[in-house]
Amino acid sequence: MSIFWLRVAVGLYGVGLAHAILVALRRRSPIFTLALGAFYVGVVLHMVSLVEMTVALGRLPLDNFYESISACAFLIAVIFLFVYRRYQFTGLTVFLFPLVFVMALVGATEIPVKSWSSADVRDAWLLIHVLLVLSGYAALLLAAVASVFYLLEERRLKRKARKAGLFGKLPPLGTLDRIITQSIGMAFTLITLAVVVGSVWAFIESGRDWISEPKIAISLITWGFYLVMIYLRTSAGWRGRKAALLVLTVVFCSALTWIAHIGLRPLLVQ
Repeated sequence: MSIFWLRVAVGLYGVGLAHAILVALRRRSPIFTLALGAFYVGVVLHMVSLVEMTVALGRLPLDNFYESISACAFLIAVIFLFVYRRYQFTGLTVFLFPLVFVMALVGATEIPVKSWSSADVRDAWLLIHVLLVLSGYAALLLAAVASVFYLLEERRLKRKARKAGLFGKLPPLGTLDRIITQSIGMAFTLITLAVVVGSVWAFIESGRDWISEPKIAISLITWGFYLVMIYLRTSAGWRGRKAALLVLTVVFCSALTWIAHIGLRPLLVQ
């Protein structure tokens, strides 16, 4: 039953993920109260899962990667609740709600499930993952182009140079900044959904060994950069040059992820 309670907790943590996505897309979320309540219940069920597993195993559930990441997600969630009750730091939810969700999701894949009901379902699930990834990359590339134009326009303004050629057609910095904000919000949403769909697909396909593939680790690390990017943008107030450079950094990490997934990884070590 311990894995059952953990998977129910993951579902409840998913409401917090939805809250973070709404903040990324709309700068505000009407479901924060619901997400926080679901998070509280998720933490309780997560604790029940850990206690049941401790009793069943006769030891603390920290013996492997899945048990450790589940316990770590629980500790992060508990610390956040203490911090929130004391300081009402709602901006932190944009970072911690998705992080706890993904960590708990990974922990919940310790026990394999039945394989695909049909090849068509398997292929459709994989197709959804690929389409989400491609759409997310497209949104990120738009943010990257806007970031390059932002840096060029900012440099021109600092030098007090005349508008000529390409610079004469660039939008104002404020417009470019809005394009960057909207694009990275969409990119974060699509890539996050792609990570969830892809993780579930890999788990059903490969059992508990799915996490050992290097391309999976690269994908999760890259998603971590997306999470940092959206947090710094929406909650920490990063704008302008710093935000533009951050977007370009995430583009570089995403390129490495793409290379790993299309089978070019061996070329990197030659």
